[in-house]
Amino acid sequence: MTDTTSVLGYAWPMVVSPGEEVAFHLSSPSLAKAEAALVRVRCGDPDPAGPGIRVHEMAAPFERTVPLVHQTIRPGSCAIVADAPALTSFQSFTVGAFLWPTMPGERAQTILSRWRADAQEGWRLGLDADGHLEFVVAAGGRTWRVATGAALLSREWVLAGASWDAEAGRLAVMVRSADPQAGRDRSECVEAAGPTQLEWPASVPLVIAAHASDGGGQLFDGFYDGKIDRPRLHASVQPIDGLHRLCEGVNFPMADARLIAAWDFSREMASESVTDLSAHHLHGKLRQMPTRGMTGANWDGSTDRWTDCPEQYGAIHFHSDDMADAEWEPTVRFTVPAEWRSGFYALRLRAEAGDEPVESFVGFFVRAELGKPRSKLAFVASTGTFLAYANSALRLDQVHAEAMLEGVLTLSRDDVYIQEHREVGLSTYDTHADGSGWSISSARRPILNMRPRGNVFNYGNDTHFIDWLEETGQDYDVITDDDIHRRGVQVLAPYTCVVTGSHPEYISREVWEAFDAYQRSGGRHMYLGGNGFYWRIAYHPTVPHTIEMRRGMTGLRTWEGEAGETALAFTGEPSSTWRSNGRPPQRLVGVGFDGQVFTHSSPYRWLDGAKDPALSWLTDGIDLAAPLGDFGLRGNGAAGVEIDRVDWSLGSPPGTVWLATADRLGYGGTPAPEEILTLHRGVMGDQNAQVRADLVYFPTANGGAVFSTGSIAWVCALSHAGYRNNVSQLTGNVLKRFLDPTPL
Repeated sequence: MTDTTSVLGYAWPMVVSPGEEVAFHLSSPSLAKAEAALVRVRCGDPDPAGPGIRVHEMAAPFERTVPLVHQTIRPGSCAIVADAPALTSFQSFTVGAFLWPTMPGERAQTILSRWRADAQEGWRLGLDADGHLEFVVAAGGRTWRVATGAALLSREWVLAGASWDAEAGRLAVMVRSADPQAGRDRSECVEAAGPTQLEWPASVPLVIAAHASDGGGQLFDGFYDGKIDRPRLHASVQPIDGLHRLCEGVNFPMADARLIAAWDFSREMASESVTDLSAHHLHGKLRQMPTRGMTGANWDGSTDRWTDCPEQYGAIHFHSDDMADAEWEPTVRFTVPAEWRSGFYALRLRAEAGDEPVESFVGFFVRAELGKPRSKLAFVASTGTFLAYANSALRLDQVHAEAMLEGVLTLSRDDVYIQEHREVGLSTYDTHADGSGWSISSARRPILNMRPRGNVFNYGNDTHFIDWLEETGQDYDVITDDDIHRRGVQVLAPYTCVVTGSHPEYISREVWEAFDAYQRSGGRHMYLGGNGFYWRIAYHPTVPHTIEMRRGMTGLRTWEGEAGETALAFTGEPSSTWRSNGRPPQRLVGVGFDGQVFTHSSPYRWLDGAKDPALSWLTDGIDLAAPLGDFGLRGNGAAGVEIDRVDWSLGSPPGTVWLATADRLGYGGTPAPEEILTLHRGVMGDQNAQVRADLVYFPTANGGAVFSTGSIAWVCALSHAGYRNNVSQLTGNVLKRFLDPTPL
């Protein structure tokens, strides 16, 4: 075996233009150095039945031997408020917030603090290891603590707070349940002796959802799992009713000089900041991008979008395993030469360690420069989808994986590493430690399945088309959906033909509309995949290469969001599937997702549409009496894995020519949930003709056209028999005609 994990890294930015700099942030716990080379990726799939790993080493002016150090990853989200005079201008105070804890009793967690853990000084409101609300103050080597007698319940809203009365020398901790019915009541107020005077530690930030580890204000611990809504800090001793009024309020008179801070998480929703409504303006900075746009304790179910009633979405869901930025120092910097072609690239790292050779890759992309095409053809790197699947642990985490795959799982080194090192951050298919779904994914961390030798789904599959282009001698540019999102149809417009690969599943509104505009203006689009244009996502407005998605209550999903939380925090738009947003994929590419088939893949059978003499250019050199694609690297067929079909009711264009279909998929053909209105035994692929992959062609406005294959497995059949096969022939026929500027 090849060791793929002894050295890991990430490239930042993930996408660069010729002439721009890319930095490689590397880490190894065991290697002091590695031999580095920059390579252009032709095929990233190590499967010996296919082309294998095929990369071209590039000339690069940097030292080939790079030094390595171990760089740690520190997951966990919180809000950090820098130290300020207002935070030390009082003695007695009350602190509190509405809480919705998700892992009480798992370990000690901090909710609000101005606490220095190494010196055991300051104050902190949190949960102890058994889930009781506790309030701790300490200074000068002495510690005072008070805690509730009952542990908080998971996923139940409570008002939680504490106070210190310096004059009386008393501490109090208080809880009021939002729903006291049926044994849920955890309301309680407990007092205990406390100090009469304290000197607070200097230069320690106030932290929400964690506490400072030391005096530097850079390391944090005690991360809280759950939602926090409307935290408050007041320089007075308040009973539970007074705290309740403070936390319920959203407008505060500036005349209240004792109000130290009143944070409103419904403000600046798409930012990395939290807003303080008090006169002190103690605004904070979010760490590791927790989930915003969450329903608060006051959500009444009257809306499911935070834009309709922001004040009901004043909660942030913090996670102890949130990971948006590994914060590694750069190891190697490199400026991409102006003459480099666009494409899939990687930094290859090799070393000898024990009995196994080390070969690890750090993937990145060189885009074609805007307005300077070098080809009439562009291939779209689906970076949104690559990010959505980044570091997926799904195969082991979902209990039905082996049943779905009809076989025993075979684990790679990468699979094992992700199970043991979840600090790298998981994919939007996975769940956090508290069971809530990952909704944000960033490229500023090692991504093990977006590189050669990684899990072949998505990135590896797409490189089979690049391999085919190289084999056939077809010139091409590579562009990214990330750039299409930010710059619109002008990224697509210079090209006569644009190809989307095996699985362009995660698409923003801007990307969808850019493709629609491109096709309307006469552009030719080859969609060579399945389950494309399916989920609606948003890109962060200011942080590059960062996406957000919400699973909602529809679509083929591995988790569901909470009620009322389907709107994207980054934009306020509804998330979920494009079908449930009124734009089924059929309207754009003629076919749309209908099912999965992981047991095997199938050939297509030709239909009458393929025999139209007007389409003889499409089938030239192909025997229509023979099955199409009864071979391939994914299940021994060209139609499989995830599949799409024609559906006139969902918007397949009236001029769609239905060329071929794979509709005999067997019992392993499983329909998508949105395809099943009522349950019965005949919904699987052996009895359900709606579970199928369709091959279609249709003309568009101004001489344009679309060709769609409706199958992820399609591109993995291109190399069969030395690239001389009917899948390769058909793909080449369509590409040749689509590159011909003569109107279709």
